[in-house]
Amino acid sequence: MKLIIAIIQPPKLQLLKDALAKVGVARMTVVDAQGYGQQRGRTEMYRGTEYRVDLLRKVELQIVVNDDFVERAVETITQISRTGSAGNIGDGKILILPADESIRVSDGVTGPEAV
Repeated sequence: MKLIIAIIQPPKLQLLKDALAKVGVARMTVVDAQGYGQQRGRTEMYRGTEYRVDLLRKVELQIVVNDDFVERAVETITQISRTGSAGNIGDGKILILPADESIRVSDGVTGPEAV
């Protein structure tokens, strides 16, 4: 089992949820997040005053999948999250971590069956 953490732009969320459902990934946790990477924020105007926004709004998806779903989930996230044909800075990140154990709270089932 793997824990996939995908940090994406908020407008891509609904498209990504729909695309993941089509490839068989139906469970995820979605968290509002703020941060910056290479972008280092942006400059905005408010009532004629320029100010710097250092933390940009992002969405973090946490998805636990069995090993046979990792490749198709990552491929789908990459395709949907990329802007333009070559992608751009700020499109997001995907992290893949091992998930040693999974326990379904409702009935106590453990292991890959609990995902």
